[in-house]
Amino acid sequence: MLKNLGIKGRVLLLTLVPVSLMAMVLGGYFTWLQQSELESQLLQRGEMIAEQLAPLVAPAMGRNDTALLNRIATEALEQPDVRAVAFLSANHQPLVHAGPSMLNLPPLGNSTQLLQRSDVDATRYLLPVFGRHRNLAGDIIPNEAHRLLGWVELELSHNNMLLRGYRSLFASLLLIGAGLVFTTLLALRMSRTINDPLDRIKQAVAQLKDGQLHTRLPPLGSHELDELASGINRMAETLQNAQEELQHSVDQATEDVRQNLETIEIQNLELDLARKEALEASRIKSEFLANMSHEIRTPLNGILGFTHLLQKSELTPRQFDYLGTIEKSADNLLGIINEILDFSKIEAGKLVLDTIPFNLRDLLQDTLTILAPAAHEKNLELVSLVYRDTPLSLMGDPLRLKQILTNLVNNAVKFTREGTIAVRAMLEDEDDNTPEGFVQLRISVQDTGIGLTSQDVRALFQAFSQADNSLSRQPGGTGLGLVISKRLVEQMGGEIGVESTPGEGSVFWISVKLPKARDDAEDLPGAPLLGRRVAVLEKHDLARQALQHQLEDCGLEVTPFTSLENLTNCVTSAHQTALAIHLVVLGVTAHEMPPERLNQHIWDLEHLDCKVLVLCPTTEQALFNASVPNPHSQLQAKPACTRKLRRALADLINPQHVRHEPGEPTASRAPRILCVDDNPANLLLVQTLLEDMGAQVIAVDSGYAAVKTVKSHDFDLVLMDVQMPGMDGRETTEVIRQWESEQHLTPLPIVALTAHAMANEKRALLHSGMDDYLTKPISERQLAQVVLKWTGLALRNQVIDNTHEPIHHGNQLAVLDPDEGLRLAAGKPDLAIDMLAMLLASLEADREAIQQSRQANDNNALIERVHRLHGATRYCGVPQLRAACQRSETLLKQGSAHASTALDELDEAMSRLAEEARSTP
Repeated sequence: MLKNLGIKGRVLLLTLVPVSLMAMVLGGYFTWLQQSELESQLLQRGEMIAEQLAPLVAPAMGRNDTALLNRIATEALEQPDVRAVAFLSANHQPLVHAGPSMLNLPPLGNSTQLLQRSDVDATRYLLPVFGRHRNLAGDIIPNEAHRLLGWVELELSHNNMLLRGYRSLFASLLLIGAGLVFTTLLALRMSRTINDPLDRIKQAVAQLKDGQLHTRLPPLGSHELDELASGINRMAETLQNAQEELQHSVDQATEDVRQNLETIEIQNLELDLARKEALEASRIKSEFLANMSHEIRTPLNGILGFTHLLQKSELTPRQFDYLGTIEKSADNLLGIINEILDFSKIEAGKLVLDTIPFNLRDLLQDTLTILAPAAHEKNLELVSLVYRDTPLSLMGDPLRLKQILTNLVNNAVKFTREGTIAVRAMLEDEDDNTPEGFVQLRISVQDTGIGLTSQDVRALFQAFSQADNSLSRQPGGTGLGLVISKRLVEQMGGEIGVESTPGEGSVFWISVKLPKARDDAEDLPGAPLLGRRVAVLEKHDLARQALQHQLEDCGLEVTPFTSLENLTNCVTSAHQTALAIHLVVLGVTAHEMPPERLNQHIWDLEHLDCKVLVLCPTTEQALFNASVPNPHSQLQAKPACTRKLRRALADLINPQHVRHEPGEPTASRAPRILCVDDNPANLLLVQTLLEDMGAQVIAVDSGYAAVKTVKSHDFDLVLMDVQMPGMDGRETTEVIRQWESEQHLTPLPIVALTAHAMANEKRALLHSGMDDYLTKPISERQLAQVVLKWTGLALRNQVIDNTHEPIHHGNQLAVLDPDEGLRLAAGKPDLAIDMLAMLLASLEADREAIQQSRQANDNNALIERVHRLHGATRYCGVPQLRAACQRSETLLKQGSAHASTALDELDEAMSRLAEEARSTP
């Protein structure tokens, strides 16, 4: 506030504040002193009056002369400030009272001295009258000096004292006000003698600023101000001289500019031509990238697609290995092409980032799931840890963020021979001041690999450069992965860095600022699992910690173990108690836990009413597949995904719960599809894939033929190539849309098949009238999903069922397989015989119960009976009956019309098993 005051205000403040404070202090002090003196005088006068009245009233009290007492009281009222007078007997009985009623209460006490009580308006006195007071009056009575004759009561008013105090205070205030007014006038006079010269200086400086350099200041009447004015005058003179010299230089420079103007104009023309050439070169480069993307991806699409088809045919092992090598090489080539194209797009400034909601935990786990096979081949442990305070639902470009993480984790896998790769996500900062809210997110990838030197770190983020460029290096690549990651992170407004120690490992990290999104309801703990107890076995410390956090996020109470024996003992001791454990998650490897031994432990745990979920490396899933009773619901690959983990555990708790996967059929009719592509190999590939999956396909090789075919046939979907000679995909789509509009037809779903990788490609395709797009190379799963999405019709041979294993019918499976039964019994022949005997003993009863439930149309009882029989077949070598049970149970839960046929097949399988058992010794 003081900074905003001018000199005038400061002078007034400096003058008035001390004077005002001093006047108020002194005035207040003297007023208080005077008031105190008046009050003291009043109290002394009251004491004197009371003591004077005592000798006067003593004779009258002794003689009980009421008339005399009344006259004395009346005369006492004439004293100044006396308000009321009363005389009391020795026992405080009133004798005489003069004046109004007393305001104060009587003073307390029974003393022989004067008592008083004061308040704001009056003071009340009470004085005892003794026999000695009669002696003072001349009425001498022997031996009565100490006899109490009565009391004198007197009350003095404070009104006159207060009035005199107020007058004194008013006089003080008048004097203070007059002093302040005088001081103010004097301060104004003094400030004017300072402000006026300063205003003249201010005006002169303003004139100098406006270019009036001839301005000069006169003497200002003060030595200091005169020196300031003299300095300003000298400065003005210097500026005037400098301006004259500058004007001379400007005139000279203007003359030089006039002489060189023609040369400059020629240079401008040359620069404009060069700029146009550069823009044209950039346009040609962008078009070249788009065409190169198409030309390279198109043959790759054929290579990958027909390789996949060929792998389904009958091949020798060597041929199958050759095809695997071809497929892997083509995938590597596609990855290199993608990196080069991404780098080119970034260099050209054509890369556009999306801003869509995504789940951080799912993104991290999906990335590790993709790279898990490569890590598990090297016996590496992959772990993802998301700290509890980190928001999961964010806004950003999940595809590019996943690309960055894939690069970092892939590098960690490449350069790590043994140990662990841990991906951590944590919250660095949070800003809730904006409506959407932002978080500063840090994601790190830590490995136990070979590490990097400081020289390697400096060259790490340079294009086409690798940390190890020696001829003996093992990992390959273009050297663009980290460069692309760095550019992407910078485009997101974040940072990327690395901390490494040679021989110990590296930590790559990124830090980005992302807005929050609405939380996904599926991330909340589910009701089926909330509060349930689960035992966890995982010997790797970090993996056990991550798994424990995932299960706690599902709402479970987790008890971790490092040995299977301790876990089994704990489950056994808690069985049929309030702390019973009904779920067990086992993280195992074939080295630590042979599949045969695992089967026995699962059997033991499930007989304790404890459902088991097994987590194993991706490279060992085939080994453990036969050791788990229901591998499709009880076996998952490491590292575990939280959503899959939650669904699997919920299914184990509630077997009646059926999930309809996106790939389940919604109609029985085969979709009618038109395929358009100018490349014969691609056209044959897409046609073959669709027909193998049950679709009705018409294939044409040009846009003109596509328009003609659409007008003459009914289709559910069109798969349209984008780049074709003559009429390309966009033009063909526009012609079809125009025809549909003229005919008032419902728009036909058109999905682009494109190999383009340039930015804004999706917007251009959708703007031309297409509904969706698929990027080559295309897989069977992508085709099935896009057909289901836009037609509502499922490809009958492409039902993706993640809950149940494939069903084999007829004679493809054996009725009775003793070897399988022995394996399921952990190699114990006696146990295998007992399990089969138990199944056969209840087989006829189960068959009759199923038939009765069918006749009664009791679907729930039917499902329960089939499920019970299905569970019994899991421990016996009866492949055909197990498959029939699984098919029947699945179709019953789905309410399929084919359930009746499946039940007939189940009945036949039960009959065949009974006959086979009777004929087998």
